[in-house]
Amino acid sequence: MTTQIPVTLLTGFLGSGKTTVLNHLLRHMPLTAVVMNEFGEIGLDHQLLEESRGPLALLSGGCVCCQIQGSLAPTLKNLWLGRDKGDLPPFERMIIETTGIADPAPIIATLVQDRWLAARYRLDGIVTTVDAMLGAGQLDEHVEARRQVAVADRLLLTKTDLATPEAAECARARLTELNPAATILTVLNGAVEPAAITGFERRDAPVEAVRWLAAERYVKAAPSLLGARPTVAPADHDGRIRSFSLTFDHPLDAQAVTAALQMLISFRPRQLLRMKAILNIAGENRPVVLHGVQHVLYPPAYLSDWPDDDHHSRFVFIVDGLEEAFIARLLTDFIGANTSAT
Repeated sequence: MTTQIPVTLLTGFLGSGKTTVLNHLLRHMPLTAVVMNEFGEIGLDHQLLEESRGPLALLSGGCVCCQIQGSLAPTLKNLWLGRDKGDLPPFERMIIETTGIADPAPIIATLVQDRWLAARYRLDGIVTTVDAMLGAGQLDEHVEARRQVAVADRLLLTKTDLATPEAAECARARLTELNPAATILTVLNGAVEPAAITGFERRDAPVEAVRWLAAERYVKAAPSLLGARPTVAPADHDGRIRSFSLTFDHPLDAQAVTAALQMLISFRPRQLLRMKAILNIAGENRPVVLHGVQHVLYPPAYLSDWPDDDHHSRFVFIVDGLEEAFIARLLTDFIGANTSAT
């Protein structure tokens, strides 16, 4: 059986410190392949990287999430084949650093939907850097910055030594509003422990899966939301990006869940930033874990057991301009069960 290479997607808005973080990580994870994406005809960021024992692939002339997306899959295949043949160092993991304006979803789609790649690489997680000094303003002005934050597993708050305490606290509050479940780490001069940003996409242990879902951190959408807005409204500046959870009391039909989610991503792919779920599926004696980013739905995973006596199905959504009522009604119509009144 082929051992999959874990892949960390390192994103963040322009000037937020991605390359500084990358340099620090490479000092502690030398056998790491790096794929850098630089916007423009001449790439410069790769020249800032310190020496690494892993291979470096530079994708320039466009953004890896759009113009040159077609070159990402061949690059990843060539890196694997070079490693397999011994032409490249035996790298143990990979970091893909995107441009500051990249949308992570197409990159994730390449890793998940290309069968050859999916058999050899696995997305370990999405890490987003945010400038403590300028971050709040960037989140105000740039939808790309907000979306990068919303899909992240870990948020790295950088340059806190340059920011006022008020600015840093404002940025931290905004990150919590946009992505309640993501852990926020303060990073000075790029120094972050590799263990803090690796391995957190493993959902094979029941307790870890519940921590990953973190449904309790989200506003709960109850049946009343089918015709109303939530009682806890987000701040005006982040009004389009909303997060909430849905709970179903009874075992769900697998085909109905799949049909509902497929319809959702076919009609509103750009608005569904992130979806996570731990489900009680009828006929299954194990919990089923689902995970999606925009139009990409990961293959279902199975836990060995429930972590406790709570066997409710729990969904978490982070959306951009999409009402809770729409998703609640869609799921309820397909599944034929009522959401719990929590």
